[in-house]
Amino acid sequence: MTSEKKRLIIIDSNSVIHRAFHALPALSRKNGELVNAVYGFLLVFFKALKDLRPNFIAAAFDYPAPTFRSKIYKGYKAKRPPAPEELYRQIPKVKEFLKAMGVSFFEKKGFEADDIIGTIARLAPKKQVLPKIETVILSGDLDTLQLVDDNTKIYALRKGVKDVVLYDEDSVRGKFGGLEPKQILDFKSLRGDPSDNIPGVTGIGEKTAVELLLKFGSLESIYKKIENSSAKAKELKPKLKETLLKYKEQAFISKELAKIEKNVPIDFNLNKCAWRGLDVGKAKDLLEEFEFTSLLKRLSETPVDASEKQEKQIGENLRLW
Repeated sequence: MTSEKKRLIIIDSNSVIHRAFHALPALSRKNGELVNAVYGFLLVFFKALKDLRPNFIAAAFDYPAPTFRSKIYKGYKAKRPPAPEELYRQIPKVKEFLKAMGVSFFEKKGFEADDIIGTIARLAPKKQVLPKIETVILSGDLDTLQLVDDNTKIYALRKGVKDVVLYDEDSVRGKFGGLEPKQILDFKSLRGDPSDNIPGVTGIGEKTAVELLLKFGSLESIYKKIENSSAKAKELKPKLKETLLKYKEQAFISKELAKIEKNVPIDFNLNKCAWRGLDVGKAKDLLEEFEFTSLLKRLSETPVDASEKQEKQIGENLRLW
């Protein structure tokens, strides 16, 4: 990142909360209230502040209601067991911490956090002229890899809540056999995603999905070449071609389900997401209230105050639409 470029962190809040809840042992306050997900979320949050030193922060949450994807395919996420009530009860407490720390958060009925993230990632560069902005998505899973580009990276939890990896275009290619980030959506359309009950093309695994996309480029191109009996299509094994044709509709439904929406109607104001540092007093009070004494020392390791120069630069350079 050059000295001129500013950095925006978008937090995939629900995925981090879920990861923290399942990765950490039961942790309760003296009154018996379970707070392990809140504690784990804060561990990740403080680490990201230290590692990434953002100029802007926004947090995205799932809205607790069915999304537009359930209308497309009734089986969407149908096999996923509901999260424990003890997890859901901790989400408002995470929001309480974010509010105290001056972090704006977003949610929208009918959409998932990933759609909010995709929308903010699209809007943020358009909301200012100077300086350029780099987007880093903080997530507990890899569903947002399709958003990676030359200016967007994924800061993903790899194991537990402490081991992280930063995905850029090169690391996405390395993980998916040479596929470009924009092809991850097509990969899911073919391979499916069992965690969300996205069917994909029945019988096609990861290796075949990668081979097809390296050969044809996209889902649309695969079917266009098959229908036109192109030379490339004739190279396909008859059984594979038969499978692709049999599950064509399923493949394109899967693409609709896996595609991250980038036009969610939210009131996004980049200026309101400017990160000017922790309010140490509020953060300390809340950490003490939740009995997170071991996190108090993190405050001294966290960038807490924006310098006057940074404040002035934000004010001068930020020009909103």
